[in-house]
Amino acid sequence: MAMPPGIRKATLTAHVASSVGWLGWVAVFLVPAVVGLNGDDPQRVRGSYLAMEVTGWYVIVPLAFASLLTGFVQSLGTTWGLFRHYWLLAKLALTALATFLLLLHMQVADQVADAAARTNLTGTDLGGMRGQLVFDAAAALVVLLTTTALSVFKPRGITRYRWRVQHGQRAERAGGASAMDTAAPVQT
Repeated sequence: MAMPPGIRKATLTAHVASSVGWLGWVAVFLVPAVVGLNGDDPQRVRGSYLAMEVTGWYVIVPLAFASLLTGFVQSLGTTWGLFRHYWLLAKLALTALATFLLLLHMQVADQVADAAARTNLTGTDLGGMRGQLVFDAAAALVVLLTTTALSVFKPRGITRYRWRVQHGQRAERAGGASAMDTAAPVQT
């Protein structure tokens, strides 16, 4: 089912904006994560973790869900389809996985922000969680850049579902043409 052009362009715009926004805000998130992990100034470290929590919940999480939803709508309402191309399935799977992992990641961000709000964090306090925030943000950037590349390059390869549909349509056309060709001429 194809969407009307105006709706298709609006959902595509929403999808591109939310996806690029998600990517950009994850890059921004990485900076305070590194500052918090390596910073010597307790106020700067505290501010970094508090800002990460707020931007995570109020900017990054909504952008992730918007990207997932608008991508799903785009795939259902355009000729690309949801189950037709491997690149699209890979992009959808990566986006869904990244959104799920983001929610887990935000639990760590909450714990570190709560600790930062209560006390000055030293270099060794919550070191594993603070390092995880840096690693998770960097890994998310790689995943989001991969989904962006899939969108741009659209590698060849159709799914088995699409292959069956295409070959079924060809068989129907071929069957219809051969039946017409072999039919006895009508005598009048």
